[in-house]
Amino acid sequence: MTKGVTTGAAELIPDRPTLNKVRAAAKNCRACDLWRRATQTVFGEGAAKAPVMFVGEQPGNEEDLSGHPFVGPAGKLLDRALADAGVDRSTVYLTNVVKHFKWEPRGKRRIHKKPRASEIAACRPWLDIEIALVKPRAIVCLGATAAQALLGRQFKVTAHRGEFVLSPLAPLVLATVHPSSILRAPDEEARHREMKRFTDDLRAVARALSRDR
Repeated sequence: MTKGVTTGAAELIPDRPTLNKVRAAAKNCRACDLWRRATQTVFGEGAAKAPVMFVGEQPGNEEDLSGHPFVGPAGKLLDRALADAGVDRSTVYLTNVVKHFKWEPRGKRRIHKKPRASEIAACRPWLDIEIALVKPRAIVCLGATAAQALLGRQFKVTAHRGEFVLSPLAPLVLATVHPSSILRAPDEEARHREMKRFTDDLRAVARALSRDR
C-alpha cells in the first residue's frame, strides 16, 4: 500500500475486506492532508455486527492521542446517555465521518476545527465500508456534519432531530445532536435539559430496535 497522497480512500480498501483488515489499512491513510497534523488514524470500534452504529464528525484531542473513538468528555457523556437509555455500549459501533483530528492551536490547546467537504469526501469510503461490514439495523448521526454527510447537505438536525428518516443505509436512521454540543450549554439547567432530550432520542432508537427484531 502506498503511503503517498491519494485522491481518496477508496483505492486503499483491501480485497475481501473485514473490519480488522480495513482498520489496519486505514492506519496508513493519506487520502487528504489531515493526517499531517494528526497523531494517528482513529478508526471505528465496537461490536462487529452491532445493531446500532453511532456516527460523529471526527475524533477529538483525546481520541487523537489514544487512537480510540469517543473516549473524551463527549464520549463519557454519550456513555451516560446510552446507560440511561438502556443501551449497552459494548453492543454498539462507534465511528466518525472523518478519521483524523482536524484542529487549530489556541494557546497550548488543540481546538477542534470543522472538516471541509473535500476532506469528508476523501474519507467517506472508510465509513461506507464500515456500514457495509457491520450492517447495523440502526444508524444514529451525531450532529450536523454526520447527518449532512449521510443524509444530504440540505438536511437540518434542528428541523428533523429525533425523527426516523428513510435511507438506503439502514432500516432505521435518525439524527440527533453531537454530545459535545451538550457540554457547550450555557448553564447547568440547559445541560440537564439537553441531556434529557439527547437520552430520549437514544431511547427512541432502543425502542425501535426492540420492535424491529
